[in-house]
Amino acid sequence: AGMPRTLSASNMVTPGSLNLPPTEPIDGEQAGQSLLDGAPSSASLDTLIQHLVPTADYYPEKAYIFTFLLSSRLFIKPGELLARVCHLCIEQQQLDKPVLDKARVRKFGPKLLQLLTEWTETFPRDFQEESTIGHLTDVVGRIAPCDEAYQNRMHQLLQALHQRLATLSQGTESLVEADKPISYRTKPSTSIHRELLGICSDPYMLAQQLTHAELDRLRHIGPEDFVQAFVRKDTLASTKPCFNDKSNNVEAYVKWFNRLCYLVATEICMPAKKKQRARVMEFFIDVARECFNIGNFNSLMAIISGMNMSPVSRLKKTWAKVKTAKFFILEHQMDPTGNFCNYRTALRGAAHRSLTAHSSRGKIVIPFFSLLIKDIYFLNESCANRLPNGHVNFEKFLELAKQVGEFITWKEVECPFEQDPSITHYLYTAPIFSEDGLYLASYESESPDNQMEKERWRSLRSSILGKT
Repeated sequence: AGMPRTLSASNMVTPGSLNLPPTEPIDGEQAGQSLLDGAPSSASLDTLIQHLVPTADYYPEKAYIFTFLLSSRLFIKPGELLARVCHLCIEQQQLDKPVLDKARVRKFGPKLLQLLTEWTETFPRDFQEESTIGHLTDVVGRIAPCDEAYQNRMHQLLQALHQRLATLSQGTESLVEADKPISYRTKPSTSIHRELLGICSDPYMLAQQLTHAELDRLRHIGPEDFVQAFVRKDTLASTKPCFNDKSNNVEAYVKWFNRLCYLVATEICMPAKKKQRARVMEFFIDVARECFNIGNFNSLMAIISGMNMSPVSRLKKTWAKVKTAKFFILEHQMDPTGNFCNYRTALRGAAHRSLTAHSSRGKIVIPFFSLLIKDIYFLNESCANRLPNGHVNFEKFLELAKQVGEFITWKEVECPFEQDPSITHYLYTAPIFSEDGLYLASYESESPDNQMEKERWRSLRSSILGKT
């Protein structure tokens, strides 16, 4: 079999990088047993931690580091894990002895710094607490006398870490928009609502701006969010979930999806004239198709969901004026049947294209997020269940890392389109109707055509319009 592939920093976890050929045997250390190739399907947590700890002649594979750091947080707090790793380094390299074996430490030092660098780069939020920095400075302080470069590298590592943490905390604040849906009080005056088509009437342009919005929001989601989002929800009580989730990035992103659904429905139900409503529908169908072509499946799904909301789908006379063939094709792509098998096929196609693409334009893959979350939720469940012998299910760790790693690769893509702030601002801030508001707008556009709708219309008018 060919040479072992090495993982460069740029392809940290591409989908294929978790089935690496075995690395060169390590002297006396489970010789040649690469944990990733023909990995044991399970191991004790202690064994897995031991595999993370570098020695003078062993360094864990990059993909293993990512896999273990990601999933181990289901069982041990990242801070505790760091403390154990540092403790094992000190013990095994005898760094607590008054006299160090300089030659040996010089072989070990760079590997330790490399591990700490990868950890702080990939999971910076693991280092938010002061105590974690204490572990780093302590262990590096012990090897520092053997080579003056070590303190220097440590300094750079901490600077980069602070920079990364600062960026992360900035990001989250800007995501909290004033997002209360407005209830419907007759048609909002034009001062409240300029319509979307007045700001952007080119579907191609809007699809590009939606892609901007998606990637801006995705940027704030770290790999650990996918594991921590679930630890809270008491589903894993058996493993004593061990920390609260500091970041609501996943929730903020799901909120954005919901906002987009409601924005689409609001824009369609607003216009008083049927011809105008039909034009808005056709516009969104074209936008959705452009999103599909770009690989932006999340916006695509939000647009389809918005057009399928009952206040919109009940507008029969408006739909009659729309060329719906294009819409049905898109709807078929996103059909939930067979656990979304059409969408999954399209996603694999986009993922494959992304791997071979040369331009960032061809690299864009924005998955339908709620479904990704659901898949990852089930993987977390199976990761968190220890096997009867108390072992951890490493096979499931690999699956989880593969899915999350692939997503992390996608979210890092630079958006190749120029941003138009007036359009993205509108997408983030334009008023949207609540569900009741949508029904009222819809009934005013096309009056109720059955008893149930008539009653609903009456009660909505008295409850909402009665208050004004």
